[in-house]
Amino acid sequence: MYRYIMMKKNIFRLLTIGLPLTLALIITTDTALRAQELYLPRNIKAAYDKGTRSKDGKPGKQYWQNKGKYDLRIQVNPGTKLVEGTETIKYTNNSPDTLRQVAIRFVNNLHKPEAPRSGYVSKDFLTSGLDISAFEVDGQSYSLNTKNWGTVEDVPLKSPLNPGQTAVFNISWAYPLSKESGREGQLDSTTFFVAYAFPRISVYDDYNGWDQIPHTDRAEFYNDFNDYQLTVKAPKNYVVWATGDLQNPDEVLQPAYAARLKKSYNSEEIIAIANAEEMSKGQVTQQNEWNSWKFTANHITDMTFSLSNHYLWDAGSVIVDPKTNRRASVQSAYDAKAKDFAQATAWSKQALHWFSNNWPGIPYPFSKMTAVQGFADMEYPMMVNDSSTPDFEFSQFVLNHEIAHTYFPFYMGTNETRYAHMDEGWATTLEYLIGIEQLGKEKADDNYKKFRVNRWIFDPSTEEDQPIISLSTQVSGVGYGNNAYVKPSLAYLALKDMLGDVAFKKYLHAYMDRWNGKHPIPWDFFYTLNDVSGQNLNWYWNNWFFSNNYIDLSINKVTNKGLAYQLALRNTGGFAVPFDVKLTYKDGSTELFHQTPALWKANQKAAVVSLNAKKAVSKIDINGGLFVDANPGDNTWKSK
Repeated sequence: MYRYIMMKKNIFRLLTIGLPLTLALIITTDTALRAQELYLPRNIKAAYDKGTRSKDGKPGKQYWQNKGKYDLRIQVNPGTKLVEGTETIKYTNNSPDTLRQVAIRFVNNLHKPEAPRSGYVSKDFLTSGLDISAFEVDGQSYSLNTKNWGTVEDVPLKSPLNPGQTAVFNISWAYPLSKESGREGQLDSTTFFVAYAFPRISVYDDYNGWDQIPHTDRAEFYNDFNDYQLTVKAPKNYVVWATGDLQNPDEVLQPAYAARLKKSYNSEEIIAIANAEEMSKGQVTQQNEWNSWKFTANHITDMTFSLSNHYLWDAGSVIVDPKTNRRASVQSAYDAKAKDFAQATAWSKQALHWFSNNWPGIPYPFSKMTAVQGFADMEYPMMVNDSSTPDFEFSQFVLNHEIAHTYFPFYMGTNETRYAHMDEGWATTLEYLIGIEQLGKEKADDNYKKFRVNRWIFDPSTEEDQPIISLSTQVSGVGYGNNAYVKPSLAYLALKDMLGDVAFKKYLHAYMDRWNGKHPIPWDFFYTLNDVSGQNLNWYWNNWFFSNNYIDLSINKVTNKGLAYQLALRNTGGFAVPFDVKLTYKDGSTELFHQTPALWKANQKAAVVSLNAKKAVSKIDINGGLFVDANPGDNTWKSK
């Protein structure tokens, strides 16, 4: 390898000898520029070439995305634990392509014994999966055998769906709820969290065509922005909570409880809509044998619901947009034994207010947020399904994280299956930033290092240092988690440190404004920040997202002339990280000199820091704070 590299250098030297100086400079400059270009997979490059995406970071002039309008009618039978439904989908092909098939996605087929999964499951997790009893497209009936279906299957169309056309799908189906509840299933014998609850048309996009990646219970989801009408048919005394706005409270609730709910929509105080005694006595819902709860939500990526005949129900509201005084409803549903969940509505109000006004600093975009006590620690549009813990601080931490996902992926429509760092990395960052407000910076920093960074940096196993840009489906175990959560969060925080809070927020808002309600990919983020900052940040994107770097700085050499010091630093790990230089003076006092990641722009392996001390120095330390060093033993210099 060494001989090959030296041979290339010698050939380049020979090629440039004798050339005019201007031409030689052009060649070397062009080589340097190309070295800073971002790697584009062939399918991503094709999207930019076709003009669906633009190198200035904006959606291209030819950008498109398909859309469905779903009318869902779902019944849950608590006795049989069976979910049955019919749906009508009006699906519009906005692409320039003629679609001769559709990919139908049903995530809950993960419960079938034959389904590939990322880990072990118990027998209580397994079910027979989806049974489609009727399937029609534009009035044409299809005979489908779903016995061997996985989580995504192709259905050839009898008549192609041309560009600009809309097809009407009518589907009837049923599936059993798994006894073991993960992201969905039976929370207890009479409480259910029903997510990914209906067959849907998978995403057809401009850079990959049909999304055919199976769900394996590790990577998360990728859905189109659709309009939904959801009707949930539940027995009397069962309350239903769901994504979207409840359209008929007076039809499903007794008058006093409907009145409490309506009052909560404009209440700063938290109202007990239904307590344990009221639920147990059957006083809350209308006493029809079955009640039909109707919800609507438009331009959103999914609809989810939960139902119970004994969960408590709290609600209030919070102003999320001070310019318009727009409020969001905040609700919670939980078992009486879950002491932490008695705080869930208050915590959710805090989170919505803080995220709306601080980071990301965009008003909460939806009308409602409901926290349901379950087992998943998982986000859904306008809902979270979180486990109960005796540690209130941790319970609030998890709730903060899941609510942060409102923005990434539900506001931004990112492809979590392929690029988990685009949602988990941001949620981890927001979880840390709100933690500073709630716990103080010292405690938030300590939690972030212990719970996030240390698990990565002190695990030197092979997969830990794969590039963040690696497809999330192609890394496994803790390697997946660290690529999705920890490293990208550090990358965003380091960028914030380098650009400053005001500029960083401005550039982040530009990205979110350009791509909310659409399907951005990592390059759209990179190119947007290049564009709006007026800087070529490709060196930074290459350093953090396309490399095998980690964090390991060291002091190589210290020289001084009097009180003027020069620190020669080595960046063994390679990541462009911020850090503090701490001078400890001989009298015991200290002084900090902060260095941003810009220090590493010219040379990402070595740098020199020059500084002027105020008095005699006994020791110099470099400390990355959140950016924990893999080998801190070489981060200190002591004077002789």
